[in-house]
Amino acid sequence: MSVSTAAVDPSLCAPLPVLGADVTVPLVTGGEVTYAALDYAASAPALRRVWDDVAAYAPYYGSVHRGAGYLSQLSTDLFESSRAAVAEFLGCREGDQVVFTRSTTDSLNLLAAVLPADCRVFVFETEHHASLLPWGDSRVTCLDAPRTPAQAVATLERALADREPYGPALVCVTGASNVTGELWPVRELAAAAHAHGARIVLDAAQLAPHHPVDITELDVDWVAFSGHKLYAPFGSGVLAGRSDWLLEAEPYLAGGGASRSVTRRADGGVDVQWHTTAARHEAGSPNVIGVYAIASACRALTEAGFPALVARERALVDRVRAGLAEVPEVRVLSLFGDDAPRVGVLSFVVEGWNSSHFAAALSAEYGIGVRDGLFCAHPLVRTLLGGEPLEPGECGAPEAGPGEKSLNAIRVSFGAGTPDEHIDRFLGAVRELVGDGARWTYRTEDGRCVPDRGAAQV
Repeated sequence: MSVSTAAVDPSLCAPLPVLGADVTVPLVTGGEVTYAALDYAASAPALRRVWDDVAAYAPYYGSVHRGAGYLSQLSTDLFESSRAAVAEFLGCREGDQVVFTRSTTDSLNLLAAVLPADCRVFVFETEHHASLLPWGDSRVTCLDAPRTPAQAVATLERALADREPYGPALVCVTGASNVTGELWPVRELAAAAHAHGARIVLDAAQLAPHHPVDITELDVDWVAFSGHKLYAPFGSGVLAGRSDWLLEAEPYLAGGGASRSVTRRADGGVDVQWHTTAARHEAGSPNVIGVYAIASACRALTEAGFPALVARERALVDRVRAGLAEVPEVRVLSLFGDDAPRVGVLSFVVEGWNSSHFAAALSAEYGIGVRDGLFCAHPLVRTLLGGEPLEPGECGAPEAGPGEKSLNAIRVSFGAGTPDEHIDRFLGAVRELVGDGARWTYRTEDGRCVPDRGAAQV
């Protein structure tokens, strides 16, 4: 069974067509402008190809793994063929499992739930909270932020060699930082982990939308990523990799779909036989549209060609870095140095500016959407901004503990759907704001920094 899907035009040039490209937003200074979405690291816009595929399937939507009817059977086939498409996209090995989850966060919490009881976990303080927090303090060794890729590998090797007891271990590492965009030495870290009897899971949330991710080539044990960063809406994620720990553990969620057989015992209890496939950890009715959207995005990116996508994005990164370097008041944040390879994610601070105020001005006065804050990577941002505090209570400042000062930054992120004009508008806006100042005053409202329409224009 099949659903007619959108045709791929091999002549398409980057940027890839995305939803929202023609959306206009009002400016506080008057009039409207086409919205420049430069917050891809949080949620990338849906590819038009993905949306068209989902729309083509929507009339045929039915239950999955549950019914004998035609639409149920078609939806089940679509769901399982999507699993195969994701496995191909990731270069999965024979015997690897592809488990569908809600997000990268959900995927890593699932892996945390199936770890052997005596397994130690090693993470760098530079991780996103999704890969820093699921493991529980009692089993985690948190490693200091490295300042070079080689230092990252050496730090991990020492920690793994010195672990006591020398038992099961898991390393969790990002492929590309959601703060700096810098690429991490995944293959070298995987080699270090395996040399010391450990396994490794790759948080590919920021890597998969920008670079090919091949489990076999990188020699990682698992990969986790989210659909909403891969140009696919509807809140689905993936955990793919080795099956043994997944199948030896109790299901992440207990319920229908995860169970193969349930029988009532004479004493009033129940006996359960759980599935020995990915379904073991996919209890409940699955998000078939979200899963299909991920598979469609995987196919679209593959067919567009990662070499061309990577080359164009590298050119955009170079343009942004060069443009920001022309503004002396701007400092781009980096762990590995200004010349470190990175995806389309850059964070920066502007001397003399509150970061939340600056981001609000970009939105209100120029129609540009960026992100400000700590980006769910608080230890990393505080390490990078250690000498530049933002007082609690200032516009956009996050909550701080007693005696603690808050830190804040601005993040611009982009990808396959970003037109050159959006980059040019962003750089022009930065130059104008730094040179001339904001044209409006701003205040905090419901935790957000917004134009103060009751105040006089600056």
